[in-house]
Amino acid sequence: MDKNASIIVTGSAGFIGSCMAQYLNEKGYRNLILVDDFGVEAKRKNWESKAYAHIVERHSLFDWLQTHQPKIDIVIHLGARTDTTEFDYSIHEALNVQYSKDIWAYCTANQVPLVYASSAATYGAGEFGYDDDHALTEKLVPLNPYGISKNEFDKWALHQSKENSQPPFWAGLKFFNVYGPNEYHKGRMASVIWHAFNQIQKDGVVKLFKSHKEGYKDGEQLRDFVYVKDVVSVIGWMMEAMVNGEWSIEKDGLYNLGTGTARAFNDLVKATFAGLDLAPNIVFIDMPEDIRDKYQYFTEANMKKLREAGYAEPFYSLEAGVGDYVRGYLQTLKYL
Repeated sequence: MDKNASIIVTGSAGFIGSCMAQYLNEKGYRNLILVDDFGVEAKRKNWESKAYAHIVERHSLFDWLQTHQPKIDIVIHLGARTDTTEFDYSIHEALNVQYSKDIWAYCTANQVPLVYASSAATYGAGEFGYDDDHALTEKLVPLNPYGISKNEFDKWALHQSKENSQPPFWAGLKFFNVYGPNEYHKGRMASVIWHAFNQIQKDGVVKLFKSHKEGYKDGEQLRDFVYVKDVVSVIGWMMEAMVNGEWSIEKDGLYNLGTGTARAFNDLVKATFAGLDLAPNIVFIDMPEDIRDKYQYFTEANMKKLREAGYAEPFYSLEAGVGDYVRGYLQTLKYL
């Protein structure tokens, strides 16, 4: 792919989007159009050191595209309202559904490949498992408005694809529990590793939720934790395949993006302590009642589809990823 390729990255002031921009810079891509709400001061360090051609405010993107008529080679759509504790669905509908439809319409009209962020939150409590099978999409019952919005767009995208109203190539990636540098602004919504690190620095102890579900011991709730460096690597591989003509329309669709291995919160916290060369010190607290009935006790990505599509790189183990994050970034608040 030509290093002068013009690439739109939405959400580029946020966590995964800014890591994506850095990944592209490191691969030699500078002709980036970064899209986000750049007025959030807490996100400034995520993007200000990146090399780019333009920055465009999220709400101005389509006017900007209409005015400038740039030739875009691919859109990487990572911008979203990701707060799972925001229960006003209209906010998610506007930012996660309608805005994504507008991105899709632009890519379709201009024949631009599209990679967008979906979420494992679409799987809800996991009643139907964690298979990225298109036939299951209509059955899924997400547990919060964020997950609902992501699933609504997935369903819409699949319908558009059936109607042949779609970009030349496209993929929606169901991110599992992503962690890593550049999430420092996220506060309550940051990863458990980020919270654990800060608790250790402050009190020398990490508080984890007790289990309120039979069959799960305290701290043994299981999630598929995936390092952000793996996430951007997968997107980069897809981008190259789509733009270089190595992607076929048969590969279009939804893909899980986790490691394929569920790990316990206890393991994650122990890895965080290990990154600081400290012995584990964990205490268990009651889970807030407002999230008990919406809490996922188990997630694990079935990664067969992505592997069969051709992605062959290994994923970071939990210990390797957390160790890299703690030692290389959290201890010095370094940005990617």
